[in-house]
Amino acid sequence: MAVEPKNLTLSSPLRALRPRYDTVIVGSGYGGGVSASRIARAGRSVCVLERGREFQTGAFPTRFPDLKNNLKVTGERIDTGSETALYDFRMGRDIHVLIGRGLGGGSLVNAGVALRPDSRVFEDGIWPDEIRSSDLIDEAYERARRMLRPAVHDRAASMTKYRALEKSGSAIATAPKPAEVVVSFEKNTNPANIDQPACTLCGDCCSGCNVGAKNTVALTYLPDACNHGAEIYTEIRVSHIEKSDNGWRVFCHAADASQSGEGESETLVVETDRVVLAAGTLGSTEILLRSRNMGLALSDRLGRRFSANGDIIAFGYGADDRVNSIGVGHPPRVDLGDIGACVSGQIKISDPGNLDREIYVQEGVLPSALAPLLPMLFIPGGRILGALQSLIKGVYNGPFASLQTFFAVSHDRAEGEMILNDDRLTLSWPCVAEEPVYARLDEMLEKITGGAGASYVKSPLSETMVGSRPATAHPLGGCAMGSDRSFGVVNHKCQVFDGTPESAASAVHKGLYVCDGSVIPRSLGVNPLLTITALTERAMILMARDHNWNFET
Repeated sequence: MAVEPKNLTLSSPLRALRPRYDTVIVGSGYGGGVSASRIARAGRSVCVLERGREFQTGAFPTRFPDLKNNLKVTGERIDTGSETALYDFRMGRDIHVLIGRGLGGGSLVNAGVALRPDSRVFEDGIWPDEIRSSDLIDEAYERARRMLRPAVHDRAASMTKYRALEKSGSAIATAPKPAEVVVSFEKNTNPANIDQPACTLCGDCCSGCNVGAKNTVALTYLPDACNHGAEIYTEIRVSHIEKSDNGWRVFCHAADASQSGEGESETLVVETDRVVLAAGTLGSTEILLRSRNMGLALSDRLGRRFSANGDIIAFGYGADDRVNSIGVGHPPRVDLGDIGACVSGQIKISDPGNLDREIYVQEGVLPSALAPLLPMLFIPGGRILGALQSLIKGVYNGPFASLQTFFAVSHDRAEGEMILNDDRLTLSWPCVAEEPVYARLDEMLEKITGGAGASYVKSPLSETMVGSRPATAHPLGGCAMGSDRSFGVVNHKCQVFDGTPESAASAVHKGLYVCDGSVIPRSLGVNPLLTITALTERAMILMARDHNWNFET
């Protein structure tokens, strides 16, 4: 019998954790979900360890206090919030990163845009030859699409924010096109046997879908894994791994023990034949850096090739017409008609002669739970009058009714690095603000916002503690693919290279994989969810071939 999203519970109590499994998967985003589903289908015993907590459909933040309590912020001089918060904001000296945390990883709070990169991305010599020359990647993308089911709403072009983007695009003589997003716009029973209702077009995709219509990993790959025997444990933090006589040991702790005043919790050790690190770009890199410090021989390239994927989030303030770029929630707190999915339309700025200059600009929606904070965010920079008007009228009727939100994606040079500093992951990219991509994006967004009669606001937080440093929601790299350990951390199968000096340069650690955005060695120029999913599907196909498994049943 199919299950409704609001009645779905996947995680087990920590006391049920067994001492050994065939496979331990660390993380539960796109890479972790695919791995859990495919390996469980092959008849292996699978354990998924997730640092965040499980959010039931209907329990995502709907008010600003809930949103604030679901924010973990860390930086050089700040460390606040719960280890199991839904949002993880890393404030760096050079660049900031915002990622999602919870059962389902970033899929819980992303915009859900499903794009395949330009073919020139995979022609780059930075990839292993096997990625560039094989058509297996096509099969992998198709598998990803079948499970995540990206779709376009049949009335996407009628949404108010889409029409505002049309007006913006006129400034550069480029019309938008509807965007494929991993959202169910019609009631259905999905491939994991979950009864999903139709999207209500409330716009709150980025604070967690309280309808159950967004095709997150928590509603697709993970329930499929559980249907085939996988066990899932949440609120557990993996610190490092080490080799054992019979495979691997995974060292972990209760995630939020330090927040409860109990100090560091008891160390739990799980034995396994196989580890799949899928803790995200930051998480997997951190675990391997700490494991290397404890003696695991790894490539010297570990932590390198960090990319922000040419990302920025920007705003057009004071557009001529109503935009409706603030979500209304479910049930709706105000009657504005259909807001749409977080992204309904996008403009592609193409450059056949120079891949780096290609840009996607997507219209976006800010979550309804963030609405009360918006006037305060926009007080700096000469927008005090508009902010005060919105405090009086409310953001749905004041100047913020004509606020445009833009998600822009392009290409950077992937020259950042992640290191451990006092056992904490630190991002280093001293010249990132001078990356050519940011000047290109500024120039383009100035034109686009002007087309709608708005003023370009690069960051409403530029005069706060966050400053004007770049920020990304799509971190990539750190455990980048390469042809051998001189060029990367993992091979084309996502197997981790053995860094022992006397071993061959292409030798790998048996039973150790990384499957998430950290293996991507360069910017993609598009939202990365579909590519992370496809690269993991590809790795699972090859893993099945290597072990003579069958996960097609």
